[in-house]
Amino acid sequence: MKAVVFAYHNVGARCLPILLAHNVEVALVITHRDNPAENIWFDSVAEVAAERGIPAITPDDPNAGEIITRVGALNPDFLFSFYYRQMLKPTVLAIPKRGALNMHGSLLPKYRGRVPVNWAVINGETETGATLHYMVEKPDAGDVVIQQAVPILPDDTGLDVFHKVTTAATQALDRSLPKLLAGTAPRTPQDLSEGSYFGARTPEDGRIDWSWPAARIHNLVRGVAPPYPGAFCTLNGKTLRVLKTRVDARAVAGREISTLYCDNDRCYARCGDGQTLELLQLELSGVALTPSGLQCELSSTTYNLA
Repeated sequence: MKAVVFAYHNVGARCLPILLAHNVEVALVITHRDNPAENIWFDSVAEVAAERGIPAITPDDPNAGEIITRVGALNPDFLFSFYYRQMLKPTVLAIPKRGALNMHGSLLPKYRGRVPVNWAVINGETETGATLHYMVEKPDAGDVVIQQAVPILPDDTGLDVFHKVTTAATQALDRSLPKLLAGTAPRTPQDLSEGSYFGARTPEDGRIDWSWPAARIHNLVRGVAPPYPGAFCTLNGKTLRVLKTRVDARAVAGREISTLYCDNDRCYARCGDGQTLELLQLELSGVALTPSGLQCELSSTTYNLA
């Protein structure tokens, strides 16, 4: 069997060798050039392809005529997309004889669209996973071949969950490939009315509204914690990044809603529902901030965050 693979990020770098382990001939890898403005913390698909002697290209437009011609000339049985960032048009999806499949980082039809792992953590989900599905023109809407679930624990960060989802993706691909190659893999249609679609996020989406409940702020902080841009607010005209928190269930008398304060060398915020967050890791204008440093920034024993 022959495949053309569109891939990027850790999921791409880990899934590519699994195809080879199942004796799939990968005739071409199409990936992205790294953006110098992006924090590149993940593995390189291009490097994996080079190590395995597989030709790799980085076109700006994967749907361009010359790409369609090149892929078509390879006469692939399958096309796989592993965290490739651009949409593939029907003319590309129609090339492989036995179908085009995508690995998505959620339990479809939930969290169709962009950055599904981060959205799941931000929304306080307790479970997500990976789904291998056939590609159609509508994003993340094709028939499901296999799903692999993973838990989201109360203090898991987006990175923690992404690592779990990457493992789930490799397990799902490894389990499903024998049936895909034999032509006996299941195809289960999705009911999109039971799902959800989410768009891309920007760094500005990490701004904290301290009138929110403590659990919601905690979920935002862990969902966008490094290596993602992080949650933040403004303190004395400076950017305060809140990188790690813990929900503190203790009642705190005498503290107003939406206030920041220090107590016994610990930092806290009283949130909109009256609950308290302990602020475990802070950064002010790009510099790590200790409780004593924060206390120096406060004009009094509390600081109004409203």
